[in-house]
Amino acid sequence: MTRTHQARLRRSALAAGAALAVTAGVVAAAPEVDSAQTTPKLSLIAATNSLTLDSWKEDPGVYLDLGTYLTAEGGPFELKVTRKSYKDPVVAEQIIHNGTETTTKALPADLVKDFSGLPDFAQITITDTNRKVVLNRSEKYCPNNAAGRIDPDGPAKSKYPESCPENAFTLGSVWGVEKGWASNTYAGYSSGPVDLAAGKYTAKVTVNKRYRDLFGISSKPQLINLTVRERSWEDESGAGLRGKKAMSGHSGHDMAAMKGMAGHGSMRPEAPAAPTSGAGPSYNVGHGPLIPAPPALPWALKKAALKTAVAPVGDGPGRTDGSRQAPAVKPNAKRPAGKASVPDVPKPDLRSLPAYGIQISDGDQDVKGKDYLAFSANVWNAGPAQLVVDGFRSPGKELMDAYQYFYDADGTQVGYTPTGTMEWDPRPGHEHWHFTDFASYRLLKADQNEQVRSGKEAFCLANTDAVDYTVKNANWHPGNTDLSTACGQENSISVREVLDVGSGDTYTQDLPGQSFDITNLPNGTYYIQVLANPENRLKETSLDNNSALRKVVLGGKPGARTVKVPAHDLVDAN
Repeated sequence: MTRTHQARLRRSALAAGAALAVTAGVVAAAPEVDSAQTTPKLSLIAATNSLTLDSWKEDPGVYLDLGTYLTAEGGPFELKVTRKSYKDPVVAEQIIHNGTETTTKALPADLVKDFSGLPDFAQITITDTNRKVVLNRSEKYCPNNAAGRIDPDGPAKSKYPESCPENAFTLGSVWGVEKGWASNTYAGYSSGPVDLAAGKYTAKVTVNKRYRDLFGISSKPQLINLTVRERSWEDESGAGLRGKKAMSGHSGHDMAAMKGMAGHGSMRPEAPAAPTSGAGPSYNVGHGPLIPAPPALPWALKKAALKTAVAPVGDGPGRTDGSRQAPAVKPNAKRPAGKASVPDVPKPDLRSLPAYGIQISDGDQDVKGKDYLAFSANVWNAGPAQLVVDGFRSPGKELMDAYQYFYDADGTQVGYTPTGTMEWDPRPGHEHWHFTDFASYRLLKADQNEQVRSGKEAFCLANTDAVDYTVKNANWHPGNTDLSTACGQENSISVREVLDVGSGDTYTQDLPGQSFDITNLPNGTYYIQVLANPENRLKETSLDNNSALRKVVLGGKPGARTVKVPAHDLVDAN
C-alpha cells in the first residue's frame, strides 16, 4: 500500500456523523431474543424496477448494486457460523426463534467456506436490447449487509452485526436479517465492477435453487430495467473547479466523493454499497492504509410500493445506511481514588491470532541495504468482560499513567489497578496514544527460541475486527471501531481505550514497527510469534492462551529476500 492509500484512512464526515449509543465501561451482553419472534418467511424483492448506474471513463466498469433485498417476515433470519479450531472446517446452523423457544437447524456441511457470506447465493443475468445475455454470474450474500426496516412495527434497530468478517482467522460469526427488515443482496467490493457499455439492459436477479430449497425462499425472479451511462471525472471536476456555483447541485454524498479526489487526479467514486469486511461495513479497517468502506445507499423500503425514499445519511426511524458508528468512549474525569484492588468479577481474555499479510519490504525505514519481514497482527478479547484501560496525564508530563478498570455484572465499576503507561507515538500512520506492553512480536528460530524482537510493543486499542461473536457477552455493536473514535490527540489530558468482547485489534504490515530486520538472518524456517500481554500486567481470565505462532520460510539473497508462508492448519491464506 502507498502513502496515498494511508492518507485515505481518514474517516469521512458521513461515517463520523452516524451514532449508535454505547455506555463506556459497561460489560457488553449479547443481544436478547424477542419472545415474539417466529420462523421467518423470506422473500427476494427489488427496491425499484428502473435503475441508472454509472461507468467512469477513467476507470470503466459498473458496480452492480441493483437494489435487491432479502426480506424476513414473521421472525428474524439468523445463522450462526463457527469453527472449533483452525484444524476444523467452517460450519453454519440456522437459529430459529419460536416465541420463547430457540431451536437450531443443521445446515449442509459444505454450505459455507469462510465467514464472508453465503457463496453463490444470488444469480444475476443481464441482457441487452437484443435479448443477448451479456453477463451471467453468481454472487455471495452477507445477511449483515446494509439493511432497512420494511414494516413499521418492526424493531427500530437491528440487533445483528453490520457485516460479515473477511479475516481468514475469524473463529465465529452471527449473520441475520431482523424481523420486518430487508438486507441488500449486493456483494460490494468483493464482486468487483463489470464491463458494460453505455446503454439499456434488463437485469434479472434470482436466488439460486439450493438456497430457495434450504430456506423456503420464493422462486420469483426480480427484473430491473437498467441504464448504464458513461461519465468522466475530468468533465465533472473541471466544471466544479470553475466555481462554487457549479458544484452546488451535487448532493452531500457526491461532494464527499469529489472531495476524496483532491490531489489524486481522476478516480472512480467508491462503490455504492459496503464490502463485507471486519465487524462493520463503514469502519473496522485496522490500523493501516486499507481503504475505509463507504456508507451504503440509504434505502428506506416502503412495503407497499417497494420504492426508495430520499433520506439523510445515517440511521433513523425505519432506515439504516450501514454507517453505524459509536461515539468515542469517554475516560473518567479524574484519576481513581482509594486503594487499588482486583475484585472477583468477570475479566477479559486476551488471545492472539496467527500473523498474516506477511511479505518482504523495506520496513518503512527507507534504509538502503536492509531487508524486513513485514506482517499484520491481531490480538482479540474472548471475554467475558471488556478490557477497559484509562490513561491520565499529569500537566507537563510526556507519559500517561494507565489503569485497568473492572465491572460487576450490572456494569458498575468495582475496582481498578495500575497497569503501566501510555505514550504518544508521533510516527506517520500512528500519531495517537499507545498503551505500552499490550503485545509484543518476536521472530523465533526453528527451535522456537527468540531470534529477533520487533521494536513495537505499544498499541492504541480499537475494535477493528469481529473475531468471534459467538463467545459469551460478545458485543455485536462495539464502539471505538477505528482511530477516529479512540486513542486521543497529542494534547489529550486523558484517554480511554477499550477492547470489546468478541472483537480484535489489527495492525497492518504497512505500519512502522510491524516488521523484523532480517538483513543478517540466514535463510531457513522461522516462526512469527504474536504475544498478548507479554509482561502479564493486565488482569485476564486466562494467561495460557496469549501466544500464536505462524511459520515462515525465508529464502533469496540480500536485497532480494523471499518468504514462503505455509498454510496454518486448514487456513491457507496469508
